[in-house]
Amino acid sequence: MVRQDAVLAETVGIRGAGGDLVEAYTARPMDSRPHGGVLVIHHMPGYDREAKEIVRRFAVEGYDAICVNLHWRDAPGADPDDAAAASRANGGVPDDRFLGDAAAGLRWLRDLPSSNDRVGTIGFCSGGRQAFLTALELDVQAAVDCYGAFVVHEPPEGFPVRMRPLADRVGELRAPLLGLFGNDDRNPSPAEVDELEKLLRDHGRTYEFHRYDDAGHAFFAVDRPAYRVAAATDGWQRIRTFFGRHLTGPTGEG
Repeated sequence: MVRQDAVLAETVGIRGAGGDLVEAYTARPMDSRPHGGVLVIHHMPGYDREAKEIVRRFAVEGYDAICVNLHWRDAPGADPDDAAAASRANGGVPDDRFLGDAAAGLRWLRDLPSSNDRVGTIGFCSGGRQAFLTALELDVQAAVDCYGAFVVHEPPEGFPVRMRPLADRVGELRAPLLGLFGNDDRNPSPAEVDELEKLLRDHGRTYEFHRYDDAGHAFFAVDRPAYRVAAATDGWQRIRTFFGRHLTGPTGEG
């Protein structure tokens, strides 16, 4: 008998933007129940061990999950730090390329025999903005923005990554949004979070924001000094509840 917490984790190739074959890390429960899917969007530092641990975490919690290596074209097969540096040198991941790769990840999840056709996305750092962008452009049922910067403001002059703000598109948001932010963060600052919340409220979008004192950027990152146990623990509980509400079937099946 297969244990309920047994998961299959593996690297696969998927056809992303422009039909390019790109690397992705996947994990899924080894049971016969239908599952919701989660597209995990890694932070700017890269497609690293910690991002893969998050993919496995969602599988243990009953979701099919995938994380696409967004830096693959910039440095195929390179270590995460080197690949991230190459991506920064090229100005970061263009939005249209990201959306093509994200759409491929969503297709991979929905094509699984175990899929219940409900898919959410979660992103950290630059991935938080990309999760927001996914909820504007693609078919997802829930989105989680973990301290995504430059959703409402442009990056400062000289910033190595080029991206445009999304403030003028807030009214197009297609999925409920969960936002998790540190009050000591500078990108996004509390004022920027306030501005985004006002836009969401003014446009009548479905959202919930949670903010944490004594927490700055990357408070979920267990391998960094920025890690904050209390904020991360509460944040994971919020994520679990949010995805449980939006990605499970009507009978409570994942």
